[in-house]
Amino acid sequence: MSEVTRPVGSFMGIPHARQAGDARAAILGIPFDCGLNPVRLGARMGPAAIREQSHLVRPYQPPLWDVNPLEELGAVDLGDVDVALGDIIETYARIEEAMDGIVAAGAIPVTFGGDGAVTLPQLRALAKRHRNLALLHFDAHTDTYPDEDASPGSNQQRFNPATTFARAAEEGLVDVGHSLHVGARGTIGMSGVFEYTRAKGFELVSGRDMLAMGIEALLAHVRERVAGRPVYLCWDMDFFDPSCAPGVFTPTWGGVSAREGLAILQGLAGLDIVATDVNTLSPLHDVGGMSAFLAATCVMECVHLAWRAVEAREEGA
Repeated sequence: MSEVTRPVGSFMGIPHARQAGDARAAILGIPFDCGLNPVRLGARMGPAAIREQSHLVRPYQPPLWDVNPLEELGAVDLGDVDVALGDIIETYARIEEAMDGIVAAGAIPVTFGGDGAVTLPQLRALAKRHRNLALLHFDAHTDTYPDEDASPGSNQQRFNPATTFARAAEEGLVDVGHSLHVGARGTIGMSGVFEYTRAKGFELVSGRDMLAMGIEALLAHVRERVAGRPVYLCWDMDFFDPSCAPGVFTPTWGGVSAREGLAILQGLAGLDIVATDVNTLSPLHDVGGMSAFLAATCVMECVHLAWRAVEAREEGA
């Protein structure tokens, strides 16, 4: 029977596993959101939607690659972190533990959320193994905001999707001097956010600056900025324009098209990628699964980046 069946519910039908084992890349879902957005909820449903739509994605993409990176990496799907909905501190501990296991096995984590809060515990796990970790964050927002107006000292105030990288900088998880936020644009709810982000030490390439640079110049700048460093790639789906990704947590007009966004992802091939993270899909607001399909395609692009990084390391060994 096993010879004529395949796993149901895994990313692109790859094998399920409980541990990374000998795999060189491991898929992990993180079905958690803080529930703080006043009008949009449901990012916790992102992993299920991405896996469902991943069956529209195919493993080959000539001329960029004509092998199956999932097979080359021996990739496995570890399922979802068993999150504690409503308890961000406990959920952070569980995410970090799950990531610790992947990193200890020597595999590259390829994850999807979940809202932008799930990135912080992942960075905590990666920072234990990789010194001088560079963050490469594509998003309509910097997620490096001052503590929001919640009860003073509360976990909600300090840990939420808007403060992820403020905490990462304060905890010393990334080399802020070689880390970039790319694509911030549109209306936001408070003043001084860009200045606050830069004051934390990050470089910020706004959406307006990115448009003026163009894709090729942007990619050249990114490569120069993170050269020689392990890279954590965080890809927020609202980096795309809502015309192609309506089902996101905080849609913002003026983003990249699907073609432009995928070209940017593809242009990152060759960087020393040590983990990737696609987040902020909100299936409750999607249209015909199109945002989830695009997110699943981005995950496959991340698998390709992981494969290229592994090949480069093995060639240089």
